[in-house]
Amino acid sequence: MAEVGAHLTAAPAGGDRPSVFEAVAQDSLMAAVKPALQHLVKVLAESNPARYGSVWHWFDEIYVLLDLLLQQHYLARCSASFSENFYSLKRIPMGEGTRQALATAGLPKRQHWKSLLLLVLVPYLKGKLEKLVSSLREEDEYSIHPPSSSWKRFYRAFLAAYPFVNLTWEGWFLIQQLCYILGKAQHHSPLLRLAGVRLVRLTAEDIQALEKKLSGATSSQTHSFTSRVQLALRKALGGIAFSLSTGLSVSVFFLQFLDWWYSSENQETIKSLTALPTPPPPVHLDHEPSSALLPKLKTVCPLCRKIRVNATALSTSGFVFCYRCIYSHVKAHQRCPVTGYATELQHLVKLYSPES
Repeated sequence: MAEVGAHLTAAPAGGDRPSVFEAVAQDSLMAAVKPALQHLVKVLAESNPARYGSVWHWFDEIYVLLDLLLQQHYLARCSASFSENFYSLKRIPMGEGTRQALATAGLPKRQHWKSLLLLVLVPYLKGKLEKLVSSLREEDEYSIHPPSSSWKRFYRAFLAAYPFVNLTWEGWFLIQQLCYILGKAQHHSPLLRLAGVRLVRLTAEDIQALEKKLSGATSSQTHSFTSRVQLALRKALGGIAFSLSTGLSVSVFFLQFLDWWYSSENQETIKSLTALPTPPPPVHLDHEPSSALLPKLKTVCPLCRKIRVNATALSTSGFVFCYRCIYSHVKAHQRCPVTGYATELQHLVKLYSPES
């Protein structure tokens, strides 16, 4: 009964068009689930890398497959995505008159597959693009490639153009929402228009039909072996999707709480509540073989054993190296070559002498 649990009231008479608050709320529902679930998987992976490391590495792909299964289940049974069904909404094809098909009838094939691809594929590709841009920016910030290389010129141009592309994309959605508020558009999102559908509220007849469908009134008249196998497969897939949807319905508010708890606005409060006293600095190096790297002269790089060029310190350990030496080492090993402390490229700190 998860699919009709939120449908306790029918749409009010006098219009099936949902308000902008309902439309935006169902959009934000799934947008909040992924970051919270991602943080949960990250915590598990950090606590047990051997068991959950691969899940964290392939999180985007696993999530998009589960999302595909979930959205396919709801589009086929309720003519709506998971979040739309949660807010008692359904999709109908554009141009459909006042006599609408029941939610259980499903969408036409063309609108169904377009809706499924836009619901699942667009957020996945957008997330991958944002990760690519983030990694390119980090690479560009710490890169030692010469500025004249064609590859660096290309991705610098890409990084310069991306904010404008993203601004255009977000502006398109904002303008569409403003038009929807003013009654000039039938869609609050351009993706609905591309799918050829619009959102309406569920009617009392829709809710009754969904309840009947969920009550299991599937009296199959065929007794052939092939039909039974197909029915068993459908029930198995439907059971998996139903379990996922039920779990999401129950845990969605918990995941939203996690997302709020770990948001940047609450970090100062969390630190004040959970902060532990700072441990004292180490008295000696834990790794004796690494201490042999330390040269006697303070101006010599511990890696190349030459006078330091472009001196750069590691904020995690405090030791100073040549920039090229420590950049290559940290990028390859993610550790300080002297202390063995875990280190990343953002921990490199350029030092400037008073003479320069």
